[in-house]
Amino acid sequence: DSRRQLSEVSERGESDVESPLPEQFSLNPLLQQLEKMEMKDDERYLPFGCFDQIQIPSDHPLADEVYKITESQLDYVLNGANDPATDWTLFSSDGDMKMYTRELEQDGVPVDPLKASHTVNGVTALEFLHYFFEPRYKPDWDDWLEEYKEIENISNDLIILHQKHKTIWPVAPRESLFWTHFRRVDERRSEGAHDCYVVVGKDIEKEDVPCAPEAIRVAMTVTMLAETFVENPENLPLSQLPRSAFTCKVVYVSSVHMGGWVPTVALRYLYQAEYPKFLRTFTDYVLENVKDSKVAI
Repeated sequence: DSRRQLSEVSERGESDVESPLPEQFSLNPLLQQLEKMEMKDDERYLPFGCFDQIQIPSDHPLADEVYKITESQLDYVLNGANDPATDWTLFSSDGDMKMYTRELEQDGVPVDPLKASHTVNGVTALEFLHYFFEPRYKPDWDDWLEEYKEIENISNDLIILHQKHKTIWPVAPRESLFWTHFRRVDERRSEGAHDCYVVVGKDIEKEDVPCAPEAIRVAMTVTMLAETFVENPENLPLSQLPRSAFTCKVVYVSSVHMGGWVPTVALRYLYQAEYPKFLRTFTDYVLENVKDSKVAI
């Protein structure tokens, strides 16, 4: 078949191939895509759509930025955020969920980076990140969301959102405008993982979406990476496995600049209480929604 032929070409080396290929051309991504395509139909259930390939139009003004930021965030999540030289402080531990932070200020405003790791049984990476990516679910699990508007649905894997956040006196109201991107990234998966998905969000400026006069716009970069691990000793088709056979390992990182004055001590106290609440609430929400459904993978 085509995958076997490509494998043989890969083993022989590009110098033996008569048809010209650019030097930078790699067969590995093609092999990976063929492996995905050749999986048995009964092994995959995709009610949310398929994110195996990037769907952003190549000529869209955001295409290059989304690609570069996503790759940069993947490097950070998998390498930079795990650098032992980085002074992370554990501030919350609840079973398999652990949260770390670093105290950092920019222009006198706290911009403490956050890192969280979590393990959830009974859900896949695709399912977990589907509920994180899709805007319509946000009011159900985001307690700090006042309202949101979908500014532009560029493709199934890229959306621009405008959000207004709940205000705590005496801080000025905050809002955010950002793109959010959903992608399968199996080339970044850990050893033993079945698949790997990522959602990245980054603030953006648009002249046709001005900030409200009384509000301050938040700058942010948020990334959630999830991998699926499957307990399948008898090598059964995935569709025959119970939900308990699927475990999702999650890494979440964020960096938020509030854009103006905030009481530093109060802000740090607040996020150290609210971030664990957010991840627990979101996890419970996902598990409740998938518990009686067929496994999406």
